[in-house]
Amino acid sequence: MFVIANIRPVGHNIGNSAINFALRNMLYETFGRLVTIIEFPASSKHESTAKAGLTKKTIHDINRYADGVIIGGGNLYENDEIAVDLDSLANLLPPLMLFSNSRGRIYGRDARLHERSDVISDKKFKTLLDASDISLSRDTATVEYAKKLGLRDQIGYCPTINIKNYLERIPNLPKDEYVGALISIRTPDLMNIPVRFQCRVPDDINAFIDILFRNGHKRVRILCNDSRDLDFSQQFKGSRNIDTLHTNDVYEYLSVLRKASMVVSYRLHATLPAISMGTPNVNIIYDERACSLSSDLKIGDVGSNMITDADFRNSICQKIAAGGYTASDHKKISKYWDKISDMQYQQLVQFKSLVSSYVEKNRLFDV
Repeated sequence: MFVIANIRPVGHNIGNSAINFALRNMLYETFGRLVTIIEFPASSKHESTAKAGLTKKTIHDINRYADGVIIGGGNLYENDEIAVDLDSLANLLPPLMLFSNSRGRIYGRDARLHERSDVISDKKFKTLLDASDISLSRDTATVEYAKKLGLRDQIGYCPTINIKNYLERIPNLPKDEYVGALISIRTPDLMNIPVRFQCRVPDDINAFIDILFRNGHKRVRILCNDSRDLDFSQQFKGSRNIDTLHTNDVYEYLSVLRKASMVVSYRLHATLPAISMGTPNVNIIYDERACSLSSDLKIGDVGSNMITDADFRNSICQKIAAGGYTASDHKKISKYWDKISDMQYQQLVQFKSLVSSYVEKNRLFDV
């Protein structure tokens, strides 16, 4: 029996829990259902805990009882949401896997891509990747940056593409519950885009509401991945009588995405589960990580980039009117996604081999 430490983003965003749902089930499939997975938040910024990330305290605990460590998945490099004691990291004993973490740029006031002010430092990034036994960054943008620094890295994509494999673990909603269409939002103040684009978001969403109703969706709801989106979402309840939906329960979150008539999404981790589960989807891109991963997964035409597409609003409305990206459309690239999935599971099997060797080596010293 193995004990795996998973260091992952927690915080406000239910999308991180969707990633964790997929990764956890992939680990069960690889290691066996009774593998013990111990979770640590990647940072104590959003959690009132003294143990987070790869700090002296967590490394001490991990060395005592864990057989392997996985960091990810999430935007841990992009906004430096991973706490690491660089000196203590050299003393980490179990095998370390970095899986599905991303580092991307954001659009500045000139509508061009720039580095974030809170991006992970090159020193920390290099130390983490050098310390890892397996490094699978989420997208090409991250891998290319790593290689520019001379680091060993390869693309690992996102585990949420495998949610379709675990549908039996997602509970059914009440039989009479009609979810309707969901607009998965991000409050403009939290979107790292020029102010002039932030100001357009309410009008964009109102246009999307109109076209959804005109195309036969009997109900439209605003889906908040993050509790910080709730205040912004209330304006649509007041002006349009559009309900807000928010949950901290990943099973409920995946259930409503699965049963929605369509998902129009500003959130990558509403888009990818929806596509995996066959829910019609229209995707909205506004930063490099989403642009890079969408291209990597060959779903760039599922939506539109709100910064670079001069006819963005009309483009999204046309995609909604056409029925969005459906399960039928996805058949064209389903074999490509299957190959990605096979690679991810193969890498987890390789990680299991490293874990098994570590356990066997340490068994020699058991009293």
